[in-house]
Amino acid sequence: MENIKSVINIIFSEYNNFFDAEKKIADYILDNKTKVIEMTISELAEKAGTSEATITRFCKKCSMKGFHHLKITLAQEIVDSKKDEFTISGSVSENNIKESLNNILANKIEELKQTISMINEEELRKILHILKSAKTVQFVAVGNIIPIALDGCYKLNQIGIPSVTNTIWETQIAYTYNLSKDDVVIVISNSGESKRLIDVAEIASEKGATTIGITNSDNSPLAKVCNYHIKTSTREKLFLSEYYFSRISAMTIIEILYLFLTVGKDDVYANISRHAQAIADEKI
Repeated sequence: MENIKSVINIIFSEYNNFFDAEKKIADYILDNKTKVIEMTISELAEKAGTSEATITRFCKKCSMKGFHHLKITLAQEIVDSKKDEFTISGSVSENNIKESLNNILANKIEELKQTISMINEEELRKILHILKSAKTVQFVAVGNIIPIALDGCYKLNQIGIPSVTNTIWETQIAYTYNLSKDDVVIVISNSGESKRLIDVAEIASEKGATTIGITNSDNSPLAKVCNYHIKTSTREKLFLSEYYFSRISAMTIIEILYLFLTVGKDDVYANISRHAQAIADEKI
């Protein structure tokens, strides 16, 4: 699958890795996309309260050749967005619930589209092969990402792939020390900068286990220490003044892995049936 170079998507993905001056540029672009494509580099520097040299570095960080390349790419994105039924914005207000619901829907759809567009097909195929033959899969997360790890653990156990996780980090890392080369660790994070999660990934590697990171940035420390990395997209900063992780994208990655494994594993339906029968008495 082709990795689509989207200025907006890259800004959201790499926001935590920008310096303060670069964040000023990012914030101005997000709030003034149409104006930016008509600006010179000096005009943007003045409006964003930074220097032309900083803008040039910012463009490089966004995988653009320069400011002109950034403007052309951004202009194309604006044209494409106008093909939608309604304009995507970050406005959410109780005073206009219908428009706010449309904004939320549009941005969540965009998160999913970008997340799926960035999946490397060959790498995904390798990950699926590794998971099918794993002795044990350990899901690791901290904070508000723990529910995703719990969901992933449940799904894989349901189809017959032994999986573990824990809401207590100390228990997670204690388990990691018992891994072997036949095991897999899936580490889920926002910025990929959590020292706790990086420690788990490094210990897992030392024990010979395969590590898979799910984060918003290819350049995160966690992504760099993992054997494989799946990049997620987020649009949460449109609605919030600070940068937050959208669990929808990460949950979608877990769902994608689950669905591919469901159709690609020989004994999966027998395992699902066994699980359904085991919990049948709990249902009315």
